[in-house]
Amino acid sequence: MKISRKLEAFIFDLDGVITDTAEFHYLSWKRLADEEGIPFSRKDNEQLRGVSRRRSLELLLKGKELPEKKMQEMMDRKNGYYRELIKTITPDNLLPGVEEILEYLKEKGIKMAIASASKNARPVIKNLGIEDMFDTIADGYSVQKTKPAPDLFLHAAKEMGVEPPACAVVEDAESGIEAALAAGMLAIGIGPEERVGKAHYRYDQVADIELEKILEVSEKV
Repeated sequence: MKISRKLEAFIFDLDGVITDTAEFHYLSWKRLADEEGIPFSRKDNEQLRGVSRRRSLELLLKGKELPEKKMQEMMDRKNGYYRELIKTITPDNLLPGVEEILEYLKEKGIKMAIASASKNARPVIKNLGIEDMFDTIADGYSVQKTKPAPDLFLHAAKEMGVEPPACAVVEDAESGIEAALAAGMLAIGIGPEERVGKAHYRYDQVADIELEKILEVSEKV
């Protein structure tokens, strides 16, 4: 279902949309799981897409309860592994089509934001060399409730001074699409139908996004 609205801002998820750090997350969780003797596969890792670190650990544990001190230690350990890996990120790690899309929106005067559940979003954006492209960055420190709650996207919209219906969200996670729809925003899904099929527009990859078409519809409102 395509909808018409005047768009003033685009909000981008980070992992899987701007750059692919999913492999870094997988390797970090896998290392932690191996150390703890917990079975963990790439299929298991798919459930962690777009959710917070704590929720990811809960999914990793598959319902097993641990003392809070142990939970925090495990989250910190995983984060340490991940932070080491993201030090290797450079502008070459931008996904195909991302740089062109950002430049196109910038030329059009469309505001842009990053909205990621990750608490490491800022160093990743800095290493990618694109921090100056965004009007604001909303991350895991910005709100208490992360996706699928709409809070992160609503926070980004507020920081940009744009009403939610005038925002488009680019997401690759089911939880992110749910959050965008709950926020009353235009949802653009990146990925397979079974994961992001609820979005207003769906594309296999970021480079496929038909920006001119989407904005043309927007400009006619």
